[in-house]
Amino acid sequence: MIDCNTIFNIKSESEFNDLALDIFKYQFKNNRVYRSFCDLLYKHPSEVNSILDIPFLPIQFFKSHKIVSSTQPIVETFSSSGTTGSITSKHYVTDVNIYKESFRKGFSHFYGDIKDYVVLALLPSYLEREGSSLIYMVNDMINQSKQPESGFYLNNIEELYQTLLQLEKEKEKTLLIGVSFALLDFIETYSLNLKNTIIMETGGMKGKRKELIRAELHKQLSKGFGINTIHSEYGMTELLSQAYSVENSIFNTPPWMKILARDTEDPLTILHNNKTGGLNIIDLANINSCSFIATQDLGKVYENNSFEVLGRFDNSDIRGCNLMVF
Repeated sequence: MIDCNTIFNIKSESEFNDLALDIFKYQFKNNRVYRSFCDLLYKHPSEVNSILDIPFLPIQFFKSHKIVSSTQPIVETFSSSGTTGSITSKHYVTDVNIYKESFRKGFSHFYGDIKDYVVLALLPSYLEREGSSLIYMVNDMINQSKQPESGFYLNNIEELYQTLLQLEKEKEKTLLIGVSFALLDFIETYSLNLKNTIIMETGGMKGKRKELIRAELHKQLSKGFGINTIHSEYGMTELLSQAYSVENSIFNTPPWMKILARDTEDPLTILHNNKTGGLNIIDLANINSCSFIATQDLGKVYENNSFEVLGRFDNSDIRGCNLMVF
């Protein structure tokens, strides 16, 4: 059994690689779905000597299969948002403390102690449904901040506006985390000139607005909130870790997370840095589900493990996923 504490105490790339290989062997042995997928690719732990050899499970499996690597009972089920009647992803969590450890340490890695912030959340599409891992995380951040002004906002955006004005007047360090369409809705009604607030978008128009490229989104938000830089959070239902972009839409990962780019025509081939490909994610916090996921995002990976998200695959562009029929 792998000690989960080692995941969040990785100090070097070699430690990451060694632990990733150990977790691969563990999940190959204990995750029935992942084992079947590896078997179909003729990938056995005896032939996997590098993280580049590890098979990445297509993210769509979280919609069609129960991805679990533990015999412990399920204590939390996170589900993705979706249109009415669509199949949503489900992430079955057997130890929610690993998730808490991941997002708490991940945030502090980039931003410092959450107790230093007033946390305001504008996440209507997530707040109005059950099973959101983002709401779970932000609710914990609000509670951890212990600031009386911290909280969620749904339709009371006038109150949010007045709160931002008051916090700015008091020079309080503030984090406003919001889904893209809600932040855009807000600045269509109000304009501000903020100096003590981080605006962090979590992506996604959720069918509420026309999708914008991130540069255009950030341009509009910067103008509306009167700030130079918009921050971004990169996370998803299928992951228990998040990456953050502090500027220029370039994301960075915590030490227990790594991004690789795969060839769009040959999904088993990992590309060199600075080439556009499908994003593969190693999230060691996913020890009890699957730590090796091939996402539907297109992007570029750079030398220092930073990465950029350029778009998403159309379903018709997904290649190498015909093994999903098993």
